[in-house]
Parts: sequence; structure tokens; C-alpha cells
Amino acid sequence: MSPRKTSPVPPRRDLTIGALAKRARVAPSVLRYYEKEGLLSPGLRTAAGYRLYGPEAERTLLFINRAKRLGFSLDDIRQFLSAGQPAPAQKKAARGKARPAGSVTRIAEDRFLEIERRLTELLVLRHELEVFLREMSGQLPAEDGARELYRRLVDQVCGHKSTPRTEAASLRSLMKRMGCALASWDRGEVLDILRGRHIHVWRETDGYSVLVPGDDPQIGVALQQIAASEAGCAAHTEPRVEYTAEGYVFSAHGDNAFLFAQFFLALEHRAST
Repeated sequence: MSPRKTSPVPPRRDLTIGALAKRARVAPSVLRYYEKEGLLSPGLRTAAGYRLYGPEAERTLLFINRAKRLGFSLDDIRQFLSAGQPAPAQKKAARGKARPAGSVTRIAEDRFLEIERRLTELLVLRHELEVFLREMSGQLPAEDGARELYRRLVDQVCGHKSTPRTEAASLRSLMKRMGCALASWDRGEVLDILRGRHIHVWRETDGYSVLVPGDDPQIGVALQQIAASEAGCAAHTEPRVEYTAEGYVFSAHGDNAFLFAQFFLALEHRAST
């Protein structure tokens, strides 16, 4: 039996600062800045003192670029690299002591929650724009050409396709992850009172408010039960329920109040939360 042929190992390819910058689509000055900040280090230098970067440096640079696109700061990225994520970090990749894995995970989770809060604001604006356009189209005379224009706007702007069951599952997972009491709250009869009802949602200075129009006392009871279930919740402060001339208002405050905005939007779309 003839000996098995093996493929030769490709030689290590070191890149100059200009070549690496071109491959990563950044300016060479960016690489110098990362080196100054302790995020990147050349593997070798030529006899003339020119920087040469190996494959590890290229992987590190691509990771830095990706993390920056996701909105992480250079200090966050430094902590990721010092923890050895997601690729082996270079010896000079961080300044000071490396954070434990739990702290690094917390950085990523904080960024995720920040995006969720921003996303909730956009979802609320989209919801209220849809309500506004539908109300405007209903107030115009049938023979008015503007009414048809508003209806076309409703179809074009608000004709988004949603997957409420998928969104509800994602919301429940997010609540559970944050320790929100609603994640384990199983009161189908209470949610049935609210599910599918028309609501208004708006951003407050330090939270969100949800208006459920109508004077049906069952609405108030259901909202009060949801608020009571949040007593002592680690994710946020206990919400408040008030009866106004427009209906029942459910108000939640704190950084994590966006969970309630998403929760009630899911209920309006008849999602199983």
C-alpha cells in the first residue's frame, strides 16, 4: 500500500499594515490607533521596522470591526479580547486586568437590552402611526379624494406582516432572562379580557404608559392583577393603574418598562403571551 499523500501546510502569510488595512476596508491609521489602544499588535517587524501582521491579528481586527458595528465601545471590545472571546487574544490585547467571563457577558447583555429599548420605541411609534392614519381615513367624507389617499397610506405604511406567536415567544424568553414576573405568569382568563383590544402606547420620561379605552370594569380588574403580579419584581418597579376619562391607563417606570410596552402590543395582536 502506497503511503498516503498529505497536503502541504500553507506557509504563514504576514501582511503589511497597508495590506491588512485594505483587506479589512479601514485606513492604516485605524490600525495604528488600535495598536496604541492595546487592541491589536503586529506579530513581527521587518529589519527596517515595518509592521507585519499574522492571521491572528487579522482575525482580531475583523472581530473589532464587527463589534464596533454592533455599537460596542473600544473599552467593551478590550474586555472581550482580554477574556479570549471569540478568538485567542494576543498578549498585548488588553490593558489592566481581564474581567471575568460573567462581566463580559453582562456587557453584551446590556447592549442587547439597550437595543430592545430602542426597538420598543420604534414599535410604539409604528403602532401609533397606524392608529392615526386609520382614524384620519375614517373621519374624512367618503367622496373626498383625501380619504382614498389615507387608505392607501394605511396599506403601504401599516401593511407590515407580523408573526405574533414568534414575537410572543421571544418576549417571554426576554422576560424570563431578566427575571420579570410576567414570564411565569399564567392567568389565561385575565389575558383573554385584554387580548385583541385596541390600545394606545406612549413613551414617558422614565417609562411607558398604555391606555385601554373603555369603562368596562373587567379591564381595570385585569390590569390591576397584572400590576399586582409585579410586586417585588426584580426587573422593574410595580406599575400603576388609573381610571381616566379615556379609559384605563397602565403606567410602568424604569429602564425595563419597555417590557410592558411590548407585552401589551403583543396582546393587541392576539398573540399567546
